[in-house]
Amino acid sequence: YDRAALKLTDEQKAAFAAEGRKPHWRFLLEAREVAWDDLVRGASHVDCASLSDPVLVREDGSYLYHLPSVVDDIETGVTHIVRGEDHVTNTAMHIQMFEALGAGLPTMAHVNLLTTASGEGLSKRLGHLSLRGLRETGVEALAVAALATLVGTSDAVRPVASLDELAGLVELAHVSRAPAKFDEHELETLSARTLHQLPLAAVADRLKALGVAADEAFWQAVRGNLAKLDEAAQWWRIVQGPIAPVIADQSFAATAAGLLPAEPFDATTWKSWTQAVSAATGAKGKALFMPLRQALTGLDHGPELAALLPLIGRDKALKRLAGENA
Repeated sequence: YDRAALKLTDEQKAAFAAEGRKPHWRFLLEAREVAWDDLVRGASHVDCASLSDPVLVREDGSYLYHLPSVVDDIETGVTHIVRGEDHVTNTAMHIQMFEALGAGLPTMAHVNLLTTASGEGLSKRLGHLSLRGLRETGVEALAVAALATLVGTSDAVRPVASLDELAGLVELAHVSRAPAKFDEHELETLSARTLHQLPLAAVADRLKALGVAADEAFWQAVRGNLAKLDEAAQWWRIVQGPIAPVIADQSFAATAAGLLPAEPFDATTWKSWTQAVSAATGAKGKALFMPLRQALTGLDHGPELAALLPLIGRDKALKRLAGENA
């Protein structure tokens, strides 16, 4: 754009109007350097002589974002503008607009851009990491917020218990100038770590929606083994029963049943019971613990049985050791 329209005469403008042509409205930039102190980039400047006058209003009367953005910032008293570094040249233009409107300048900060793990720019068109998709796959919202905030900074990406805690970690001076890679695998790991530290109160309503009682002992027993919250429903079914136990050695299971202590069970019951079973059968390590886990849960993995056994209870445990669905 060479500003040729500034040279049009009134007659030429009238002729264009008679043809049905409507003008765009542009902002006339001053050909000078615009400088500001950026909270991320430090001392920054753009030579506006190298920029084209930005279109403010299209020929159909609709506005591009430049002028409404500046006007909104002025009217709402915005003090800090934090946005992607792809807006650096826009900032130079907007500063001239703030000045033209007689307004003070907000503090500017331009953060690095997120890319995929392979270095490609994130794209709404291609559906990269949509919030809807992440929600549907069970990723914890706090994990999304933590990774989006801390990735690409000098701070370690870690789980947080609340948005208030995360806000306390924000330090724009720690943001790197290099693009930040948003790795979905890292997000899944962070989501699980976030879940492992959440208190019952933070997930109680979501557990109830899954048909799981908001029980403190149950939550403490299973949360450390969950990758997604909906997996809690599986362990609730295992605790409540009925399940199909897996009995690899009926003689071993019968011996274990005979040594099962009387209730009430507590956190020490599992240890004292397995010590007695080991002494009676000579089984140790995996040969001791795996048959008991398979009988009590029907699976060969899961939360610590020291915490699960009191939840299962003596009656169901005896029936499962006998090979009954309970």
